[in-house]
Amino acid sequence: MTRTSFSIPLRLASTAIAAVAVLSLSGCLYAQIPVGSPTDVPSSSPETDAPSDESSGSTLTFTEGLDLASDTYIEWGDGLVVDEGWKIVSPDEGWKIVSPDDGNGGWTYGTVDGTCTARFWQGYTTDVPVVAGDDSASSDAILGVLLQTPTSEVTPLATTGEFSYMAGGSGGVETRQVVGVDGSRTWLMAARAFTQTGVGLSVVVDCTAADAEATLAAINEENAVVVTP
Repeated sequence: MTRTSFSIPLRLASTAIAAVAVLSLSGCLYAQIPVGSPTDVPSSSPETDAPSDESSGSTLTFTEGLDLASDTYIEWGDGLVVDEGWKIVSPDEGWKIVSPDDGNGGWTYGTVDGTCTARFWQGYTTDVPVVAGDDSASSDAILGVLLQTPTSEVTPLATTGEFSYMAGGSGGVETRQVVGVDGSRTWLMAARAFTQTGVGLSVVVDCTAADAEATLAAINEENAVVVTP
């Protein structure tokens, strides 16, 4: 899968985030996410369509991320795809491809019943205001870019979560996330920056009639972050 850098202008959202633990959602979630024109950066590693079961460790905390070599390759292992290419997943697995890899490091899955989408991104954090040597604060910075909001306003509202590490269902990769609600609609943005390698990962889960946090947990059972030294 491709990897790109953010080329999204950092500007304050028209309505500042309220100082509450749960963010309110006005209108469609994706209307809040700026549409940029990222520069396509060719991948330097073969695509990974499924997580590997092998791992040099069981966790990748914010602190442990600082021990990575600068040339470590980090990407999503696409456990939601069981065969080569972008195909509709069998109904019992509940997911289908809504938008394949767009060449800019992003692709989107949707549940077969149409209640949730999961928008993935992986790429360089060139245009993200990362904090050198601080993967946690830099992960908040990715969320800030997505929300068009200063990192300082995101950090008090974000919580620490996990992506799976190397194999689905394993947990272990610390992330930062924010959650929003609007009636029956819920959304969740989760991100992880790796300051030693200059890359980041994110997923945006948007559900109209399901719980976004529970949906992310289900995604983590199938999907994992793959690290290649």
